[in-house]
Amino acid sequence: MSAWFLILVCFFAGMGAGLGTGFAGMSAAAVISPMLITFLDMPAYQAVGIALASDVLASAASAYTYGKNKNLDVRNGLLMMASVLVFTMLGSYAASLLPNQTMGRFSTCMTLFLGIKFIVRPVMTTKEAMAAASPKKRAAQSVLCGALVGTICGVVGAGGGMMMLLVLTSVLGYELKTAVGTSVFIMAFTAFTGSVSHFLIGGAPDWTVLALCVLFTLLWAQVAARFANKAEPIVLNRATGVVLMILGAVILAVNYLS
Repeated sequence: MSAWFLILVCFFAGMGAGLGTGFAGMSAAAVISPMLITFLDMPAYQAVGIALASDVLASAASAYTYGKNKNLDVRNGLLMMASVLVFTMLGSYAASLLPNQTMGRFSTCMTLFLGIKFIVRPVMTTKEAMAAASPKKRAAQSVLCGALVGTICGVVGAGGGMMMLLVLTSVLGYELKTAVGTSVFIMAFTAFTGSVSHFLIGGAPDWTVLALCVLFTLLWAQVAARFANKAEPIVLNRATGVVLMILGAVILAVNYLS
């Protein structure tokens, strides 16, 4: 395998992952892991660990961008994050016992589903409507939903990004920008926990692939996050939907090739 081929695979994997993260809070693992498995013949568990590690800086930088534009709800995200972190570790251990084919299928279906949803039924909730929700009810929902999202994060290596975005917009009633900002804020921590768990259980990663994926994912996540924070809600819904549908189709094709 040539060095240029490796760089090319990591570039496109990082570009897809970064755009998904910056636009929709999508986990890098949903894009990076199937590409590393298919084109670099990497073991699934190690590929998921590298993908989750790529999420850490990209999600943290995206969260900073959303927070700077007042599109981040830290207070209500902390309860969900605590629940997600606990169940991410449990799910990560469970994932080590699963065959390679088990990983990635759920996140691919969720990516396609949400892409269609944002185009057909855009999220037009306002921040005023968010503020009217019951704090106690939202806190209870955050803990319960966090447990589900964390399990998905650890088991399928998807960082729970798609499930988290669905929960924040459809269950907790967040407007889209705040949902994405809160999602990437939580995902920075869940991805760190998931990647450490994967590396401790599965061993050290390929450092070259890891460095390239982290760099390219971070670059494209910042491009997407800056555009998203300036876009009108309807434009952001449409752009997010298109990005997710394209990524879902690509992931599906890559999985088919494998």
